[in-house]
Amino acid sequence: MHPSLILKPGREKSLLRCHPWVFSGAIDRLDGDAAPGETVAIRNADGDILALGAYSPTSNIRARIWDWNPETIIDPEFFRARLTRAVRARAGWLTPESDSARLVNAESDGLPGLIVDQYPNQLVIQILSTGPEFWRETIADLLPEITSIPNVYERSDADVRDLEGLPPRSIRLRGDAPPKEIAITEGRLKFLVDVQVGHKTGFYLDQRHNRQRARALAGGREVLNCFAYTGAFSAAVLAGGAASVLGIESSGDAIALGTRNIALNGDPGEGSQWIEGDVFRELRTLRDRNRSFDMIILDPPKFAQNRNQAEQAARGYKDINLLAFKLLRPGGLLMTFSCSGGVSAELFQKIVAGAAVDAGVDAQILERLSSGADHPVALNFPEGEYLKGLVVKKS
Repeated sequence: MHPSLILKPGREKSLLRCHPWVFSGAIDRLDGDAAPGETVAIRNADGDILALGAYSPTSNIRARIWDWNPETIIDPEFFRARLTRAVRARAGWLTPESDSARLVNAESDGLPGLIVDQYPNQLVIQILSTGPEFWRETIADLLPEITSIPNVYERSDADVRDLEGLPPRSIRLRGDAPPKEIAITEGRLKFLVDVQVGHKTGFYLDQRHNRQRARALAGGREVLNCFAYTGAFSAAVLAGGAASVLGIESSGDAIALGTRNIALNGDPGEGSQWIEGDVFRELRTLRDRNRSFDMIILDPPKFAQNRNQAEQAARGYKDINLLAFKLLRPGGLLMTFSCSGGVSAELFQKIVAGAAVDAGVDAQILERLSSGADHPVALNFPEGEYLKGLVVKKS
């Protein structure tokens, strides 16, 4: 018999819509003792079981749902089935021409708080909440069996673990430790990835489709790539025939790897330049020097962890998009992104529209962008649609 989280009267509405989070404000009490990550039965005020979830005593998200059937047994076989289903769904995304993809996308794959990315002969997992933390060893045992990849490295060092009362951790879990760099293939492009210290699990796999779009749109254009990291968008636009690309990145180590990534894709360096510095400051400097570009890519880091930070994030997004519009030549393209879960697609469009108005320009949305099919979004979990982007043309 599982411990029970009893909801306050009338607070079961989101669960009846199958939303996978139970917030602390909806809870009346915990009946029984539950360790962090232990399975609890979520019950309405009348005592009826609505779902089974993982308990998190310190987080505002007090439970994350494993399953809606109260008869389900949350055990190793449950995780075997969920992991197998997720891996099989990505079969078409993993080919010799594109050998890296997301295998497990947390709540949207029915495994809240668990991320699994595949690189050549290497799996990298992120555990972001107490549920998969509780089942960590089971998950680590199952993944090599299901994927036939023996090497599992853990990158559980994201800030959101603080909210769960979990310490950061980066460690080899199974098999051999990853090499310093892993060479991956993405279509006709190749990149070097450091899964031990790189952003996220080492690379922005969620931007694969959007890099292809940037490549298709870049022919003959002078491109500015902001928050360029290790140069993936820069390499893509050069492969697409861009006249030049200027990357702005605050990390010297990322620039060094980005320079190698560009060279790896056939450009010896004549078509690319870098500025090491803060994007906000450098955009103002470029504006003051009357620089202009035919295409600008804005792919900033997360400005808002949640809706409470949306207002502050909106100021940052508006600032960089306003400056981009001022730097963009007439007829130029702005490819702009937000990966902040607290900023909805509707709000992001309003921010970009406001930036255009303040810049005194007319602009049109040509395309809406998101992550690829290896990053699915469950219909009952709109928060999973964290990455949103626009291709905007300046009149």
